[in-house]
Amino acid sequence: MAPTQVLAGAQVVLPTGTVTDGRVIVEGTRIAGSAPGDAATVDLSGHWLVPGFVDLHNHGGGGAAFSGGAEAALTAVATHRAHGTTTLVASTVTDDMDVLVRQAGLLSELAEQGDIAGIHFEGPFISPCRKGAHSEALLRDPDPAEVRKLVDAARGQARMVTLATELPGGVDAVRLLADQGVIAAIGHTDATYEQTVEAIDAGATVATHLFNAMPPIGHRAPGPITALLEDERITVELINDGTHLHPASLQLAFHHAGADRVAFITDAMDAAGSDDGRYQLGPLEVEVSEGVARLVDGGSIAGSTLTLDRAFKRAVTVDRLPVGDVVAALSANPARLLGLYDTVGSLDPGKYADLVLLDADFDLKGVMRRGSWVVDPGLG
Repeated sequence: MAPTQVLAGAQVVLPTGTVTDGRVIVEGTRIAGSAPGDAATVDLSGHWLVPGFVDLHNHGGGGAAFSGGAEAALTAVATHRAHGTTTLVASTVTDDMDVLVRQAGLLSELAEQGDIAGIHFEGPFISPCRKGAHSEALLRDPDPAEVRKLVDAARGQARMVTLATELPGGVDAVRLLADQGVIAAIGHTDATYEQTVEAIDAGATVATHLFNAMPPIGHRAPGPITALLEDERITVELINDGTHLHPASLQLAFHHAGADRVAFITDAMDAAGSDDGRYQLGPLEVEVSEGVARLVDGGSIAGSTLTLDRAFKRAVTVDRLPVGDVVAALSANPARLLGLYDTVGSLDPGKYADLVLLDADFDLKGVMRRGSWVVDPGLG
C-alpha cells in the first residue's frame, strides 16, 4: 500500500462548503479521516481541491470512440481521466442492433474491470424529427422487447437509455427500464409537454442534454423542456461548451431546476482532447473545425469536443456560478444518479481518493484516481 499522504493548504470543496487551508488525507485508494504523525505532506497552497468529475454521457476522446473496440475505449477513458473525469459512463450512438449488442458485450467487460462505470445507449430509440447526429435509416421505435435486448446484452452494466418516449412503446419501455434499475432518459424527442409528463410519471428521471434535440419552449406549447425543468424527479444534463447552450439557457436551467438537479456532461466524441479534422460518429462522418463538431452531411452539431475541466472553468469564470454548485453538477449529482455516491462524488472520508487539483485560475494541475496521481502536479 502506498504511504499516507496529507494534501494540505488548498481550498477544499466539501458538501458542507469550502474549507480554506483544508486537508485531505489519502490512505491507499481511499480518503481517510486521520493520518499518522509521520505522513508525508503535500503543500497545495493557492489551489482548489475538488472531487473527481463524473461524466454520464461520453462517446469518446483522444481520437478514439467507445464504439471502436477495447483499445479505442481505453484510449478514450485515459484522455478524459487526464482532464479530471475519474468516473465515466460510456455512451453508444445509433447503429444496427446487432452492432450495438456486440458493443454492449465489449463495454460490459470494461465496466466489470472498473475502467468505466457502465453503458449509456443513446439511440436507436429516438425521434427522426430530432435525430441530431444519428443515422435516420437506423432509428426505430422503442419496443420494450428491443430495449430489453440491449439491456440484457450489457450483462448488468446498462446504466441509462435515451428514448423519445412519445414514440410507440416509449412509455412501456420507460416502465421496463425503471423495473430493471436502468435510468430512462428523455431525449432526441419531439414530445409535447403532456407526453413528457406521462413519461416522467412512468419512471423517467433524466433529460438528455436539455434544450438540445428537443422542441423549444412555446408560450402555448411548453413542450418537454418545461416539463423536465419543473419536475423534481428529473436530473437535467447540460453541455457547457459555449456552443450547445447560450449562457442564458444555462442560467435558466440552474434557476428552475436548482443546483442539485443539474449534471454537466461532455457528450464528447472522438475529437475531444484531439485535433480538428475528419472523424466518425457511429456510421456518420463528422468535421471538427475550431473545436466544434458537425456532420459533414447536413451540418448538425455532432456531439462535442468538451472535457469536464473546461466545463468547470467556463461555469465559474464565464457563467459566474458558485464553485460549490459547479462541483455538485460535475461530481455529486451524477454520482447520486448512478447510485455511486457512497464511493465517489465528494471528498468525504471512506470514499475513493478521486480528486482534481485546480490552480487559482481554475486550470487543471493534477488528477488523482483511487489514490494514485493520473496527472501529477509535481508539488510533493
